[in-house]
Amino acid sequence: MLKGVSFEVNGPELIGLIGPNGAGKTTLTNILDGAIKPSNGTVYLNRQRIDQLNSYEVARAGLGRTFQVTRSFRRMSVLENLYVPALALDFKGSKAQLRDKAMEVLEFLTIDHLRNEFAQALSGGQQKLLELGRLLMLDPDVIILDEPFAGVHPRLMEVIYAYIRRVNESGKAIIIISHQMDSIFSLSQRLLVLNFGDLIADGPPDEVKRNPAVIEAYLGSETEEA
Repeated sequence: MLKGVSFEVNGPELIGLIGPNGAGKTTLTNILDGAIKPSNGTVYLNRQRIDQLNSYEVARAGLGRTFQVTRSFRRMSVLENLYVPALALDFKGSKAQLRDKAMEVLEFLTIDHLRNEFAQALSGGQQKLLELGRLLMLDPDVIILDEPFAGVHPRLMEVIYAYIRRVNESGKAIIIISHQMDSIFSLSQRLLVLNFGDLIADGPPDEVKRNPAVIEAYLGSETEEA
């Protein structure tokens, strides 16, 4: 349960969202993307209230997310997987334009050589790139990446780092949820820290790292797990 969590995303920020297990990260994400309706409070995106919209309406409004466990259509090709989100949002162009857009995204992610492979044949890291590609087909203003480095080979992790930075530099706000502290601290320009539903820190990574409440939350988590 969240307790009066409040924050703003100001333009194309690259934000890390961290917290011990059970801190409320998944609940917050599900509220932002419309999967859960909040009992109190409001969510606005580009001055439009979105907290009572369905998930597909939130996507149309400009917010997209990935999931900790990838959700590709495993028996469809990589290229066909990219068609799905565009068609779901009533893509207005021709079939040729849709294919051109999908190929542009695949080339950006350097997985265009896999376009005819079934999604189930991809490695864990390639699956993460495919999920990012599906989001890019929606052209959202805000992207939430849930554990984008989980189960990814270190070499491919560096590739994902680079593409996250490139997407952010193209004008997209990105919120990354991860338990990999090295990744979060190296990528993020700003960190949000949740603990038992409370937002206990919001600021630059170097400041958050020294925050006594954050230190206590993580030390307490380690003590309980031990």
